[in-house]
Amino acid sequence: MKKHVIILLFCIAFLPQITFAKTCTGRMVNPATDICWECMFPITIGSSPVAQGTRADTDNPGNPICICEGKIAGAPQIGIAIGLWEGIRLIDVTKAPFCFVNLGGVEIGADLVGVGSGSDPQSSDDSTSAVWHAHMYYYPIGFILQSVLDLLCLEVSTFDVGWITEVDPLWQDDQLTFLLNPESILFNNLITQVACAADCVTSSIYKAIDPLFWCSGCQGSMYPLNGRVQHHVNSLQSSLLTTSRVLYKMHRQLMLPLTSGEAALCQPVPMPIIKKSQYRTQMINPLPAPDTLFDYANASRPSVGCQPLGKSSLIYETGREFPINGEDFGYMIWRKRNCCLL
Repeated sequence: MKKHVIILLFCIAFLPQITFAKTCTGRMVNPATDICWECMFPITIGSSPVAQGTRADTDNPGNPICICEGKIAGAPQIGIAIGLWEGIRLIDVTKAPFCFVNLGGVEIGADLVGVGSGSDPQSSDDSTSAVWHAHMYYYPIGFILQSVLDLLCLEVSTFDVGWITEVDPLWQDDQLTFLLNPESILFNNLITQVACAADCVTSSIYKAIDPLFWCSGCQGSMYPLNGRVQHHVNSLQSSLLTTSRVLYKMHRQLMLPLTSGEAALCQPVPMPIIKKSQYRTQMINPLPAPDTLFDYANASRPSVGCQPLGKSSLIYETGREFPINGEDFGYMIWRKRNCCLL
């Protein structure tokens, strides 16, 4: 018997190494069941809430009356300063190139030669690092609210794929990414990184600290603005950091503007530095999190709803990453909008 065991172990040792391709998984968004509609609150007029919410809000203009340049000969128009949160984007964070998680887990363009050939998050020799691909979609959830609010206060768009990392030469190259964020060298020191601990605490109990724009709270450093996560703790934490970096990168490329605060009342303002407090993330894949407090189908697993950038995932990460079907992530992005309702 002992001889047979030795022979079996010897044969296993010399078997050719077998590798398994990463399976692309995901699901389409169901607006009726997957979206946390409470995330659009609070709704304010000036600084006064007209519809209360359970989550921290950004600062709103104190004056409920606003004046913006009119469309006719530049004549001023008087309006009402309102504030609300709108769903604007979907973001995939995936280990498999060209895996579109929020489109149902379909692979599109994977046959392109030499594109999207970066490392799998778990294939690096350094077990503490990870590499992710990401995709951003325009998601026209605001159309559902058109009967309630003036279109001037909502982003008008159609569903479309707005950006994919597989064709972005900066996404997996730290040296090329430095061209996009040269200021990152100023924050590569102990003092600035220790300051991120304060951002972790405040984002977990209230909202992110905007002046600490180089921090993504409990998830880690915003820099570099690519998919290489140097301190990979778990896939949920790592995917949230990647999502924050995607939003920051879109600001740096002037693909996302400042939409909150008095400066953005009349129109969104180009902003190369992210204002973290104007964003919330809500998990859609692998498990949607539409509820505020609990997932009633499984009361032992708390739901996350939408959360500020940088909030610790410790209290809700259990059971949200699982083999095969739970290794790719999809998030819905909620953004604060202050505008002058004319």
